[in-house]
Amino acid sequence: MKKYILISLILVTGCFSFASCNLISSAGFNSKGLPTPDMKDEVSANTNSGVQLDHSAWDALLKKHVQEDGMVNYKGFQKDREELDKYLQMLSAQEPDDNWSNAELLGYYINLYNAYTVDLILRNYPLKSIKDISGPWTKEFIQVGDTEISLGALENSILRKMNEPRIHFAINCASISCPKLMNEAFTAGKIEQQLEKATSEFINSGKNEISEDSAQLSAIFDWYKGDFTENGSLIDYVNQYSKVKLAPDARIEFKEYNWNLNEVN
Repeated sequence: MKKYILISLILVTGCFSFASCNLISSAGFNSKGLPTPDMKDEVSANTNSGVQLDHSAWDALLKKHVQEDGMVNYKGFQKDREELDKYLQMLSAQEPDDNWSNAELLGYYINLYNAYTVDLILRNYPLKSIKDISGPWTKEFIQVGDTEISLGALENSILRKMNEPRIHFAINCASISCPKLMNEAFTAGKIEQQLEKATSEFINSGKNEISEDSAQLSAIFDWYKGDFTENGSLIDYVNQYSKVKLAPDARIEFKEYNWNLNEVN
């Protein structure tokens, strides 16, 4: 019995050391009743949406403080704290329901995740890594109407439940190895093109090293492998976007993740 308990403690401790990976998807997260429609049959914009949000304030902040390569000027964001707070207040005032189109919901959730991640960094700035913050993915600091949720719940119990694996390349965890923070807001009208761009850019970036016979892939493909392999192998998924096509028997390994802050020098 003592041996069993010791092994269990080791596994739990190891799990949380990986922070944002899907190993914590069983850590008690839930959607708190927020809508999580299945995106398999509809990703493009739907003109029947009961709500059409204006993300122009976030778009302007991203264009001003995020470089094309995704590196972030957090000092600049600090100077525009009032504008960011107003945008966060607008997001938090929303109460998503089934009247929203799938595209409107997806754009809202992605922007919610990214904007509140920037907010989290600013509230703890300066720092070297998001992992220096206590419980960055488990604290329920995101307000959506009368509901409080965590970044982990937003990712694992809402976005991932929508069966759209490209969200992994749209949300940003403020770290060097993360897919870059896009310097534009996600919107319902452009969501399909934006997801395609984010996925293609990440897979063909230096965060993956791909040749015909082998690949060193981002750890994201390891942590969330099940999200990418529902309709085929991991190689099949990568080959949809990679400029260099992997052979069916290519050797796959995964890179060590760099959690250092994605800050402009």
